[in-house]
Amino acid sequence: MSRFINSLKRFGSEEDAPTMVEYGLLVVVIALVVVVAATTLGTGITGWFTTASNYGS
Repeated sequence: MSRFINSLKRFGSEEDAPTMVEYGLLVVVIALVVVVAATTLGTGITGWFTTASNYGS
């Protein structure tokens, strides 16, 4: 158990740990932007097809 705690302390004191957290947050932000963009584009494209199908009728 103490080996695990020591490895966590070492991990926290290394400079790579904050960098990994920053990259993780960056991935989350990019994923949110992609989801919002896909939702917005999907709604717009659906409207275009609805308009086009109504125009042809």
